[in-house]
Amino acid sequence: MKVIIIEDEPKTAKELQMMLGSLDKDIVIEAVLSSVGSAVKWFRENPAPDLIFSDIQLGDGLCFDIFREIAIGAPVIFCTAYDQYAIHAFESNSVDYLLKPVEEMMLERSLKKYQRIKEHYSSASYSNNLNNAFQQIESSYKQSILVYYREKIIPVKVADLCFVHVSNGAVILRTFDKKEYPVQYSIDQMENMLNQQQFFRANRQFIINRDIIRGVEHHFNRRLLVDTICQTPEVIIISRLKVQNFLRWLES
Repeated sequence: MKVIIIEDEPKTAKELQMMLGSLDKDIVIEAVLSSVGSAVKWFRENPAPDLIFSDIQLGDGLCFDIFREIAIGAPVIFCTAYDQYAIHAFESNSVDYLLKPVEEMMLERSLKKYQRIKEHYSSASYSNNLNNAFQQIESSYKQSILVYYREKIIPVKVADLCFVHVSNGAVILRTFDKKEYPVQYSIDQMENMLNQQQFFRANRQFIINRDIIRGVEHHFNRRLLVDTICQTPEVIIISRLKVQNFLRWLES
């Protein structure tokens, strides 16, 4: 069985390869792809594998972008850290998933499910189901964030957010009308709640809305300095490792 892994965390990809090898000696890992760009290139130049394991969040976008760009006639098992509200979309469309960190028992379950469905597999109907799953997941991003502010519970609309910022260990939402609200979520949790077509994790301190970006400037050591239309508590710098992903996101 020919398998492709789409995963931008090298340790996770290596562990997945090892578990697959121990569960089925006939599995051949044809490629490990770490980005949307590299995956699109690979699928354009190679025939589809028997099975794909894919993370959802990649450094330069979401895996959905791959499947929109290329019609891939192969089943996909997703490896995801998403909460249950998003996972239901997979269940209702017969797309299997693995929650990170991936456990060998659950991986074996997914492989058995693949073996059961492959004889009845129709690439056309599966593609339709996959597109339905993508639409449901994208619509499940938070539209509002509940914040507890001065003994009140306030729904802050995601569309009103300029950025999310970590300050002295607290995660703060800043809105376009210059209001600030502390939240109980970590910045990693906030990243999963926000549509990554609209928001970008600039660094450990900031998630920024694309609508606040006036432009970018070259900065020391091949980094980028983000020029924003709103005032920020500190300058927003894109690290050298994230520059290419940021620029791809900015022009998408």
